[in-house]
Amino acid sequence: MRRSTIVFLLLFVIAAGAYSFLNNRKQAENFDVLITPEPTSEVSFLFDAADGVPTSIRIESKTGEIVEAARNAENAWALVLPFEASADQALAEEAASQVTTMRVQDRVPNIDLEVLGLQSPEYILTIKFTSGVERKTEVGVITPSEGGYYVRNEAGEILIVSRDSVDSLLGMLTTPPYAETPTPSPTATASPTPLPSPTPESVTPANETTTPQP
Repeated sequence: MRRSTIVFLLLFVIAAGAYSFLNNRKQAENFDVLITPEPTSEVSFLFDAADGVPTSIRIESKTGEIVEAARNAENAWALVLPFEASADQALAEEAASQVTTMRVQDRVPNIDLEVLGLQSPEYILTIKFTSGVERKTEVGVITPSEGGYYVRNEAGEILIVSRDSVDSLLGMLTTPPYAETPTPSPTATASPTPLPSPTPESVTPANETTTPQP
């Protein structure tokens, strides 16, 4: 066999091996793409965790109802509006926890605020936090899918927030978390002392006249 033929065969084998290697590598990369899930979008919330936990929750409706609960000097929740009263600590704390878990479902591009119910907001949430900051958020109408509310934050962003979380807070307007006051149990009243029954000697007939003595 000629030397040139041997060289040609060696070059062919090398080329075939390189082609096979590159082809298998490409298939492996494509397979990795197929089995590797796309990264999920980051979960975000309406209020930043860096602000701390709520110390005051105020909700105003378009129709004029207002409810406000705040921590007092003893760090206990109390009702401020519609009038001052003690608050049910468990219910107030539940509302505060709900504030911190209001998840953003989506962001909405610029659109007519009137359509979203945000030109004249249906509700306004004003939340104060332990960091000292106060956040005000406008709530519009329910989305067509009925799974969320259109919301505008202080930065002017239009967001869709979970309906369940918003409804939990709005429920404070109709059912403020007042502390239950104990109902006093009825006490027995003293029975009146019965009057003594009149005796025949003590009763003078109404039509009886006294006979004058001689």
